[in-house]
Amino acid sequence: MSEHLIRKLGQFTTLSDSDRDAILAACGGKRRRIDPREDIIREGENPTHVNLILDGWACRYKQLRDGRRQIISFLLPGDLCDTHVYVLREMDHSIGALTPVTFAEISRETLNRITAEHPRITHALEWDALVTAAIQREWTVNLGRRIAAERLGHLLCEIFIRLRGVGLTEGHSYILPVTQADLGNAMGLSSVHINRTLQELRGCGLIVLKGRQLTIPNLAALQTASLFNPNYLHLGRGGR
Repeated sequence: MSEHLIRKLGQFTTLSDSDRDAILAACGGKRRRIDPREDIIREGENPTHVNLILDGWACRYKQLRDGRRQIISFLLPGDLCDTHVYVLREMDHSIGALTPVTFAEISRETLNRITAEHPRITHALEWDALVTAAIQREWTVNLGRRIAAERLGHLLCEIFIRLRGVGLTEGHSYILPVTQADLGNAMGLSSVHINRTLQELRGCGLIVLKGRQLTIPNLAALQTASLFNPNYLHLGRGGR
């Protein structure tokens, strides 16, 4: 499962065998598995290590006092939960499991050693942090300016490209294991509105949804309908 991180970082730079071995060693330490709706870390807690999602889907979220929840981002296999999170005295958001999740705990000392000894890993992690910020900007545009069909279609395109980058798609299909309530909490829409919007995308032939398997028959068509430009993911480009 550590290969997901290697494939992800390999989209930003060329990793050597030594780099790959260092990543595998870092991911081989303490691992935990939690159930859906359990938290990896809660707002207000003191972060002491970096969490790497190995299997399953998690999310960052903020919860209001009355129980309303806003999902800020989806965390997929190969995603690190902030490489510098341990500089915080306390978490300003929570990270929770949406499905059964297996994750590795990477200590501050391990991460510092890897970045000191492997400059290409450091370069890739810097790019990963920039892409994470870029995704957050796109989500802000989604919530503020795109209509429901564009908003949801944009998210489905983004997830497809992110999963494809780590080898978790099959042709034009991938597993979408989250609920309509989860999608609504991420998109600022009610579950009823999400259901209606999914039906709209299906009716236009832009997606096929059978159980948890989502198929995008024509990615270019869904990208056009959703005003999706993948440039913010900066995949396969590298830096200057």
